[in-house]
Amino acid sequence: MLVRHCPWRSIQLHQLWRSRAIHTREVIHDKRWPGWQVIIGIEVHAQIKSRRKLFSESFTSRPGETPNTTVSAFDSAFPGTLPVLNPKCVELAVRTALALNSKVHHRSAFDRKHYFYSDLPAGYQITQRYSPLASGGYIKLSKGDVAVGITQIQLEQDTAKSTFDGLRHTSLIDLNRAGSGLMEIVSEPDMRSPEEAADYVRTLQAVLRCVGSSDGNMEQGSFRCDVNVSVNKHGQPHGTRCEIKNLNSVKFMMMAITSEVFRHIELLESGCSVPQDTRGFDENKAETFKLRSKVDSPDYRYMPDPNIPPLLLSEEYIETIRKTMPDLPDATRARLLNLGLSERDADVLMAVDSGREIGFDGELGKGAVTYFDSLAQQRDPRVVVNWMTHELIGQLTARKETFSDNPVSVEQLGELIDLVQDSKITGTSGKSLLKHIIANRSSSAPSALTRELSLEAVSEDDNASTRAWCVEAIEALPKEAEAVRQGNPRVLNKLVGKVMQLSRGRADAQNARVVLEDVLRR
Repeated sequence: MLVRHCPWRSIQLHQLWRSRAIHTREVIHDKRWPGWQVIIGIEVHAQIKSRRKLFSESFTSRPGETPNTTVSAFDSAFPGTLPVLNPKCVELAVRTALALNSKVHHRSAFDRKHYFYSDLPAGYQITQRYSPLASGGYIKLSKGDVAVGITQIQLEQDTAKSTFDGLRHTSLIDLNRAGSGLMEIVSEPDMRSPEEAADYVRTLQAVLRCVGSSDGNMEQGSFRCDVNVSVNKHGQPHGTRCEIKNLNSVKFMMMAITSEVFRHIELLESGCSVPQDTRGFDENKAETFKLRSKVDSPDYRYMPDPNIPPLLLSEEYIETIRKTMPDLPDATRARLLNLGLSERDADVLMAVDSGREIGFDGELGKGAVTYFDSLAQQRDPRVVVNWMTHELIGQLTARKETFSDNPVSVEQLGELIDLVQDSKITGTSGKSLLKHIIANRSSSAPSALTRELSLEAVSEDDNASTRAWCVEAIEALPKEAEAVRQGNPRVLNKLVGKVMQLSRGRADAQNARVVLEDVLRR
């Protein structure tokens, strides 16, 4: 058997986290564990958003699909079947590497990682342990001047999914996920708190969604984290590292790190050493538990995959992908701020955009930022973002719908904004009209709906209608009218609101205020 020559072939992937790779940062004093330093590194397994699996023609499965229906002979490890590399998975992984400032290698190779478990039909996983697709790089966190280094990015197969049936005491295997493309993104141990780890994961999710390489959905299992944690006294050598496996939410990841830090500190303060364990996380107890120790770790017996030739990428291929890269989150945010948006509005747009639907094979979804860009053409960006964040997104949220459920086209909202800006309808009528379009999923033009619903604004010259509504409002609210006459101007707002109600939003609020003051003086 040909084995790839490497002096550390039996060492686990997480042992790339060597002490010499730990970057020096200024001392961070955390009130939760005074005098202690926390070192955190994260391995992320992100499922590549490709229509087909990494080495077969089978479609990538979607949540809720019938078990064992998207499986090829190769996925189920039938003898004699051979892998055929999916070029789209390579392209999306290169996009990711470029977005993370990593060096894409012109030559990379695939290894077999052997272990025997029911969710691995072949008895080995195809990965890129020793000759990864890319290495190096960094990602800047959103808070503070912190950059987390990237050790390497590698392509590998996903495993099948096993589910334990408690009633029958049986494990059920679903091969739908087997063979799906994964990117394993290994960070340097540059994080110093649970909050920085959460920031890293959220920032990485945003980058992957931005370039269209993964939907980053932790709840559905397409983005999973293994976290390495160690603790040491300030100024002392780094402590023993433990790995927490398969964390599937940012909240639980922070809880797991916090629990593990306190466990390490308790052991060290009692005079005990910290054993190097691989651990799981009990969400109900909010504490980690031992899976296996370093002594129990298997020898994965890595060897070059004899059925897959080296992956050779030309500089021209890499540069072609670089030139077609979409804007990354930092660049998008800077562009929005340059348009005059406030930091809050930019953050809201970016947050909504991060949840957009990611298409297959690099097809970028039409999210909130793309919607805004189309809408803001030849319009005031600040007016547009106000209608989007406060009115459109606000009404969708009130209906417990997401932006992906948005039934209002760019053309419809653009025309509605123009009607308000041109004083053809009032802002109040505009909000009512938007609500009508969303509730009825109407595709009609706002101008036609304005006539149909009688929402045209009353002109300033038509004081007769406005005066009639003002008199009716005073008669309906006599106590408030008397309070205004007695010198309490704040109550006037209630009368203005009544006028707007009577006019169904057609009256101009400022004009109504002037007419009310005139009527009340008489």
